[in-house]
Amino acid sequence: MKFFKKNRNKITILLVSSLMVSACKKDGNPNKLPDVDASSYTGKIDGYASADDVYKENLVAYWSFDDTNNELKSNSAPTAVANATYITGVKGKAVKLAAGYLYYGKQFDAFKTDALKSFTISSWVQIANNGSKKTMLMTIARPATFLGSLDFRLNTNSTSTTMLGIGPRFTALGGGSQDNLNQSLSPVFGSSVWTHLVLAYNGATGIFKIWADGKDIGSFNSRGTGNNVFKAYEPGEFIIGAHYNNIPGKEIAGSAADFIAMTGSIDELRIYNTVLQDASIKALYNLGKAGK
Repeated sequence: MKFFKKNRNKITILLVSSLMVSACKKDGNPNKLPDVDASSYTGKIDGYASADDVYKENLVAYWSFDDTNNELKSNSAPTAVANATYITGVKGKAVKLAAGYLYYGKQFDAFKTDALKSFTISSWVQIANNGSKKTMLMTIARPATFLGSLDFRLNTNSTSTTMLGIGPRFTALGGGSQDNLNQSLSPVFGSSVWTHLVLAYNGATGIFKIWADGKDIGSFNSRGTGNNVFKAYEPGEFIIGAHYNNIPGKEIAGSAADFIAMTGSIDELRIYNTVLQDASIKALYNLGKAGK
């Protein structure tokens, strides 16, 4: 009894400490979260092992250009090819065009009206301004129609070495056009520089973004809803590196000759049937820089 009275304060402190430790052990994982295995993240960038893992369920068209010009999801070969060779790309090979193009004279199922409401288009390019003509990186073309359903236009008619104009447009449900432009921000670009370009469109909100090297650089992102939303018209064809007018036998009488077949290189062209989250667009850029 004398021992208890003499050491009562010490015993109390020990009991309280023991209870606190016990409480900490019980509450260490109150939400029952799963254990994290560090090895699951080894070699990954932004949570992905490669660009192939980014929104893979929504990837509806893909060109790797690894010694083939085929669209790999549908295994569609081009109808016509002009001045195209292969070079070392961001990931594997890339296609180099010397006033060239890849023309697919077919309607892709993935680009039909009911299949493509929102979209994200990701591509790596090497391009320089030419001082006279615009370049069409890719277009979902409408036969015998000057404006495609979707035109990924590069304003290479400039002489600037510091500003690459990116001016995509699309044909709207009501028949008009909606577009965007990077008025003040530009990525680093050039004939020997790989630049990552992305278009991201949300059909529910009408937000149409231009991304370059992991940054949102568009000046007019809000394009409206209702009759202003994107529509993939049918029938459609697909062209990489050229406007419809640049394809022999496809010239449209009376239309302006604003475009020239592309001189530059393209790699890892990916088209998704949804708008990617900002973090995933940045991940595609970071993965590409790492060759993944």
